Amino acid sequence: MNAENSIDSSTQEKLSRRSRLQEELRVLAVDDDHNILQLLKTALSAFHFNITIADSGANALKMIEKADKPFDCFLLDIQMPAMNGIMLCKEIRKIAEYKQSPILMLTAMSDREYVDLAFVAGATDYVTKPFDFLELRSRMSAAQRLVQERRIAEANGARKSTGVKRQKFPLDEAIAIEGIERVLRNTEFDNYIMQLSQGRLFNTHAVAVKLADAARMHKRLTPENFEGLLHDIASSMTGLTKKTGDIVSYRGDGVFLMVRHGRFGTDQAELEMALNRTLLSHLSERNAEFEAQVIVGDSVSLRSLSKSGSLMSVNRAIEAVELREEVMREQQAAPRRLLNGPTVTAEQEMVRKKAYQNVLRDLFRDEPSLRNE
Repeated sequence: MNAENSIDSSTQEKLSRRSRLQEELRVLAVDDDHNILQLLKTALSAFHFNITIADSGANALKMIEKADKPFDCFLLDIQMPAMNGIMLCKEIRKIAEYKQSPILMLTAMSDREYVDLAFVAGATDYVTKPFDFLELRSRMSAAQRLVQERRIAEANGARKSTGVKRQKFPLDEAIAIEGIERVLRNTEFDNYIMQLSQGRLFNTHAVAVKLADAARMHKRLTPENFEGLLHDIASSMTGLTKKTGDIVSYRGDGVFLMVRHGRFGTDQAELEMALNRTLLSHLSERNAEFEAQVIVGDSVSLRSLSKSGSLMSVNRAIEAVELREEVMREQQAAPRRLLNGPTVTAEQEMVRKKAYQNVLRDLFRDEPSLRNE
């Protein structure tokens, strides 16, 4: 009988948890245009979202404060009197329970300046008016998936007992780097790039920065030290790009991406040297008992007429830094082979290096987006 009760209790808990995860998305839409608000309420209700509306930033904050149950998602217009959507987004992000909540900017403002400001303020996605309702439904469904993933993570975390040793996250996990302005999470960064592609911004470039020997560092360091190292790298990148306002994101595997509107003024070697100097300073301030350095790849133009093309260009930037790390490993290994009794002659080693140079030259000639522009 006790076993049956235990099974029933376990089943009931699972059903209850599944029910919580599948609850309707509670959405707060904020716009000073009442026609837009009514349109959103009608459309999103038809899509089975639980929609609440507010006609100003101040009223939205009052609703958030008085809500019996937290909202899951926000739709914000940018152009509003007194408190615009970007200011409201910043205020929402200051509230602890909304630091991870999806915030979609639904606005007629498509200028790059507003796109940058919105994502830096904490926006998850950006939809321009006039919007297509099927596209809006798709974006809202993506937001719903984010909410469900967060609920699952919170449910899993609640079941863990306190005092348990922190588990090391996988190297390829694109963990969030919190507390640094202009550092976007993975999902927000992809949405940012896709929004830029709609503006046909051909003078935007990306460069990848990679923690050297990331796999060894990940294995050697504690989770706290490795995450602290990633935080130091992100701080170094944003600190050196205050004037240009570059957007940064961590992509996993020790790789960061940095996007700049315009060409990178410094060359690869200069940027790498400056980043490593700054990183060393951060590590010294923390009294870190280890050393680390980063590798900088060539900048890649993000010019594209499609969203997928822009994301492919981002991947090329990552490939460029990984290729450079591979070449550097080969160059560092060559002297060791010579000292230990090389299996190849010095002339053969020289031929191998020239072959690498030829491969790189051919690659950059065939793929103009891999060259500095």
